[in-house]
Amino acid sequence: MGEVIYTIEDLEKLIKKNYTNPDCALVREAYELALKSHAGILRKTGQPYIIHPLAVAYKLASMRLHINVVVAGILHDIVEDTGIEIEDIQQRFGADIASLVDSVTKLKKIRYQGEDRFVENMRKMFLAMAQDVRVVFMKFADRLHNLSTLYAMPKKKQQRTATESLEIYAPIAGRLGMSEMKGELEDGAFAYLNPKEYERMRSIMDAKVREKGAHVSRIIETINSTLTKAEIVDFETHGRLKRLYSLHKKLKRYDGDLSRIYDLIAIRIIVNDVEECYATLGLLHQMWRPVPGRIKDYIAQPKPNGYQSLHTTVFTEDREIVEFQIRTKEMHEIAEYGIAAHWRYKETKMRPGRETQWMEELIHIQKELANKKDFLEQLEHMKVDVFKDRIFVFTPKGDVLDLPEGATPIDFAYFIHTDIGNKASAALINDAIANLDSQLKSGDVVEILTDKNRRGPNPDWMKTCKTRHARQKIRDATKNTVKGWIANVMSGREKAKRK
Repeated sequence: MGEVIYTIEDLEKLIKKNYTNPDCALVREAYELALKSHAGILRKTGQPYIIHPLAVAYKLASMRLHINVVVAGILHDIVEDTGIEIEDIQQRFGADIASLVDSVTKLKKIRYQGEDRFVENMRKMFLAMAQDVRVVFMKFADRLHNLSTLYAMPKKKQQRTATESLEIYAPIAGRLGMSEMKGELEDGAFAYLNPKEYERMRSIMDAKVREKGAHVSRIIETINSTLTKAEIVDFETHGRLKRLYSLHKKLKRYDGDLSRIYDLIAIRIIVNDVEECYATLGLLHQMWRPVPGRIKDYIAQPKPNGYQSLHTTVFTEDREIVEFQIRTKEMHEIAEYGIAAHWRYKETKMRPGRETQWMEELIHIQKELANKKDFLEQLEHMKVDVFKDRIFVFTPKGDVLDLPEGATPIDFAYFIHTDIGNKASAALINDAIANLDSQLKSGDVVEILTDKNRRGPNPDWMKTCKTRHARQKIRDATKNTVKGWIANVMSGREKAKRK
């Protein structure tokens, strides 16, 4: 992941391209202040410090976030590193930009080292995200540029930054639907955490591009011709290469069998509306035979992070297997930039919605925890609850529940309501009776069967449930009633003996 150096002229050119009537004077004023304030300061790479805030602002502008966020990106290190006060920022640039700069500055003020530093960093980040999610967009852009210059840092700092990026930052980006950011963070961290494997994945992708590139180009030409004849206009088609860390994970899942991975090079088709999405899917299936079980309709049933698209995999005439993703322009923007696309031109701060409810839970957790040991313990659980690969399952009414991979009907039951969890006796998964410790899969329709006479949950459920929420509810229900529960069990056994 190499560093790209941008100038103020590059940034202004991008802003004029991406924005309608942007306040370029405000951007230039912020740049002049940052340039003066950071004058004479060099980064570890030997480059002038101003290169960093320009790179952060360029990334934010490429995401078309509000111009206030871009300006805050230019100024994000100015209070921490120079004599400028936050009050000066507010007076010159307004309360909103000052608030963003202040939030990012507070995230950077870490007093401790080692494990304590990590704990404080995570606590502050969770708090900042819940207060204004735009802060995390700035933090992502900041982290992304730092990853590109990590080669200049000591080995220990490289490992710490890369681990944090992979385990915390990238999964948060995924939960916010920001797939482009997630992929960039993962690959940037992967290069330092496992350089040999990173290079191996890069070699595989380079070889596949050489091998399949001409074939993919022919497929795209065929699609373009077919869509034009069908009078679908103003569409886009392009190839998409699989991210290196994503390929690494998938190869591990398939025991290194590259032949089982069909989306090394996928083809994206972007059309104008939903009707054209389905029409395009029909045209593809008329030309080529679809691979059974590989058609996914994320338009009718979006992923919990808001992702929408049609996916299909087909056998082409020369027996090659090709994956397609079909979506509208708006869906593509949301797939790439997630919640940032939803709130791109909003003047007001982000209000918590379905996509950010989990952040509220993080705040609740970090406020509850008094010491470092507890926080680290809970962070391990949060890595499962919040950051692990997610599945989405359905209630019988069609509501979508977002759960961690490996979740069970117990997790599902407590997600719906504490009483349903406490009184759960069995589950119906896709209309078939199932045990409460069964692992759920994406797309499952789940119904919980309850026993109104049940006094509370089985403490053994703690061993199989995955979410912190379910474990906490089971703990709460059994904490003061374990003796009573044991007595109840023994009483039941005595009754059985008498019978």
